[in-house]
Amino acid sequence: MKKNSLKALCFLFSLGAFAQQPKTKKEFTTTGKKITVYTTAENSNLRLTSTDNLSFTAAKQPLETETSVFVEPSKKFQTFMGIGGAITDASAEIFAKLSKEKQTEFLNAYYDKQKGIGYSLLRTTIQSSDFSSGSYSYIKEGDKDLKTFSIDHDRQYRIPLIKQAIKTAGGKLTTYVAPWSPNAFMKSNKDVLKGGTLLPEYYQTWANFYARFIKEYEKEGIPIWGTSTQNEPMAVQTWESCIYTAEAERDFIKNFLGPTLKKEKLGDVKIIAWDHNRDLMNYRANVIYSDPEASKYVWGMGFHWYENWSGGDSMFDNVAKVNEAYPDKKLLFTEGCVEKFDAAKYQFWGNGERYGISMINDFNNGTAGWTDWNILLDQNGGPNHVGNFCFAPIHADTTTGQLIYTPSYYYIGHFSKFIRLNAVRVSSAVSRSGLLSTSFLNTDGTMATIVMNKTDKEMTYNLIIAAEKTIVKIPAHAIQTLVY
Repeated sequence: MKKNSLKALCFLFSLGAFAQQPKTKKEFTTTGKKITVYTTAENSNLRLTSTDNLSFTAAKQPLETETSVFVEPSKKFQTFMGIGGAITDASAEIFAKLSKEKQTEFLNAYYDKQKGIGYSLLRTTIQSSDFSSGSYSYIKEGDKDLKTFSIDHDRQYRIPLIKQAIKTAGGKLTTYVAPWSPNAFMKSNKDVLKGGTLLPEYYQTWANFYARFIKEYEKEGIPIWGTSTQNEPMAVQTWESCIYTAEAERDFIKNFLGPTLKKEKLGDVKIIAWDHNRDLMNYRANVIYSDPEASKYVWGMGFHWYENWSGGDSMFDNVAKVNEAYPDKKLLFTEGCVEKFDAAKYQFWGNGERYGISMINDFNNGTAGWTDWNILLDQNGGPNHVGNFCFAPIHADTTTGQLIYTPSYYYIGHFSKFIRLNAVRVSSAVSRSGLLSTSFLNTDGTMATIVMNKTDKEMTYNLIIAAEKTIVKIPAHAIQTLVY
């Protein structure tokens, strides 16, 4: 073969090889896109209401006198794993008291993507919590071999509601669990309430307990994605509680919980460390993640929002610092609710804004998913067997049979309805402190940008992406989702 013919053949081969390369995913573009604006606002009837349809125009350098939200789709961060709430005994007991019509309305409100806000995460308890009508266990006291283990208690209310929630959500909810306390005989204080610690001689029994619970739920057709080690392990509560120092949790995971789940062929079940407030999460991360044997079993860290019990502000920066120090570990908001129930404050707008502020900050700081506490409570903020009555996004008045939707429900919905599973957070920033914003790129190519106005005045802002922008008005004390 002639030299020139060989060159030509090689060139043609390279063209063919190039043509067979997989196509790269297209970068996000605003070209030809319309923006649909959904708004919820105080002192109005706007509740996840479509309020505007906008177009992009050419953008230029914004002035200092203008307010702007900047989105940069090429700067990508964590993958979104969902938003949801906890199905507690309290929620399930109240749900069972509703009429069939109201039960359907309730399920659709949370779990239907079109009719409701499309929850995709679910948390539930291992044994009782304060949001149960009373303390109970799956075994008889003293049964260290778990021979009497039974989840019959949960079959009355909780399991049926979980199954209906999963069905309404389209057949799948990422479900994870948490224990509030081991049995009294396993603890230093011989009481499921008021703290105490897990006695070393029962470490293996308690690890076996998680595995047994997970298997029993999976037999019911409820796959368990993960478990935390312990709900709020540094709080001595009047209700079910158990204390683990960082070192104790590290050693329990490393020597018992991790190996036991693996041995029981449950190695895919994720272990969530901490499951408590933002204030001490950095110390917990440092202790557990610095131990390679413990760290290998831990998916990531769960956290709550109650650190303001001390009178201080929410410690959002601690979430960012854990994410910065341990970028290979995940973050999951595992519980938050508005405390101290007061029926006069069902429609108190600040309760909804607390959700918006927390969710935007937590997502911007690297959190992959966000889980509210009880999905449903009654007109007294319960039932709760120690009187720790709280708010839920939806309440049921069991005397009238009516459902009460609070601002928190709508604020959560601005995220859960429009950010879909496996979306990726992208860079989003604001030019004025009165606004907050976060943005997620969905797998179908649509962007969801959430903008919150926490001020007393209506604001006009630019949404700027690369060389294009649109101009949006947001009412005072409002939250918007822009889908484009």
